[in-house]
Amino acid sequence: MRLKGRIALITGSASGIGRATAKLFAEEGAKVALADLDREGGKSAVEEIRRAGGQALFRKTDVASEKQIRAVVAAVAKEWGGLDILVNNAAAFVFGTVEEATEADWDRVLGVNVKGYAFCAKYAAREMRKRGGGSIVNLASISAFIAQPAFVPYNTSKGAVLQLTRCLAYDLAADHIRVNCVCPGAIDTPATMRHARSVGLTKEELVNQLKPMHLIKRMADPREVAHAILFLASDEASFITATPLMVDGGYTAH
Repeated sequence: MRLKGRIALITGSASGIGRATAKLFAEEGAKVALADLDREGGKSAVEEIRRAGGQALFRKTDVASEKQIRAVVAAVAKEWGGLDILVNNAAAFVFGTVEEATEADWDRVLGVNVKGYAFCAKYAAREMRKRGGGSIVNLASISAFIAQPAFVPYNTSKGAVLQLTRCLAYDLAADHIRVNCVCPGAIDTPATMRHARSVGLTKEELVNQLKPMHLIKRMADPREVAHAILFLASDEASFITATPLMVDGGYTAH
């Protein structure tokens, strides 16, 4: 078991990539804390992990709130004695052109995707330092590297996550805390399907649009991303920090 004895906090873990990562971490021996706004989804994920023999807890958390982030990290440390791994996965999916995006749109996307990641790292690092080190894995995106039509708020936030990752890695290296990010391509998640509906597409239509953009002609399953996160969180990646790992089926090779 690659994470035996480790304590992990995963945000946005009620569904999609976060949920798949929580389940995989538990399979690999970690105690897993799930943080999400979706109480029902989070609790069902915890029950699923426990039925499989894993250890998990759920705390309803809005990662746009520094107060709530501080509280969930404190709760995990109190319950299990510390924190070794943080996966910053919660995300606000806000799209549009620069003329369409409102002040509320910008506040939401930056509040969750940038400030939320930074505050999670702030409080997680304090606990990791007590245990001699740790690993932070941020969820960036291919959208940190490419331009996409009418994606201005989202892509801007994911570009910021890429630079946040590098800067955190620089500042936290002396504390033996590694910081990396995973950059997924098109993943078959509820969030992707919600976006399809918002632009008037069926799932089949969206898949048919996205498949040709990847060298591997399909969308990914969330567990495929979870395995990349597991690698970066584990000791197998002990000499890797400040690095973006593309999990994009070759999308960015075009």
